[in-house]
Amino acid sequence: MGKHFFSETDIKSAWGQVLAAFWQRYPNPYSTHVLTEDVVFREVTPDNLLLCRRLLTKTSRLPRWAERVFPGNLSHSVYIIEDSVVDLGNRSLTTLTWNVNHAKLMRVVERCVFAGDQDRPVWTRITREAWISSGVFGLSRPIQEFGLARFRSNQVKAMKGLEHALSNLQSKSSGYIHYRPVHIENKH
Repeated sequence: MGKHFFSETDIKSAWGQVLAAFWQRYPNPYSTHVLTEDVVFREVTPDNLLLCRRLLTKTSRLPRWAERVFPGNLSHSVYIIEDSVVDLGNRSLTTLTWNVNHAKLMRVVERCVFAGDQDRPVWTRITREAWISSGVFGLSRPIQEFGLARFRSNQVKAMKGLEHALSNLQSKSSGYIHYRPVHIENKH
């Protein structure tokens, strides 16, 4: 069955600024576990959507109890696929990410939507969902609980990383990017 995570966050920053910051969020001091990010492909469709697939490499340490159960040679790197769709007409960025390796141990699938608000043009809403599952017989429940707890704590770091990227845009401000201070409202 697995575990499910859902959150909505409003950021006081225009969608275009958040979109620019999204592509520039690594490296940042809050995501030191992200080792690499590589673009596998990018294309613009005939209906003007930007499609992108990236491969991210992250470190992932097992909890102490799991280090006793699983082999010591288990890779500490996790390979993540991130598919994204940018729809300029609807002012939305939708991402879908999932881990390629260690999927039997724990599979994490995340869907995020970054949407501009027509009624509040300086705000962007981030809707984040994740599904955490495990195929390890007898240990799936504690693995899923661990995965959910780690996912929650990593989301705090991810938001700080996005804020950091927005802040960097402010310091590199050009004629088309005007940064406003970030204010975040969480809605659970």
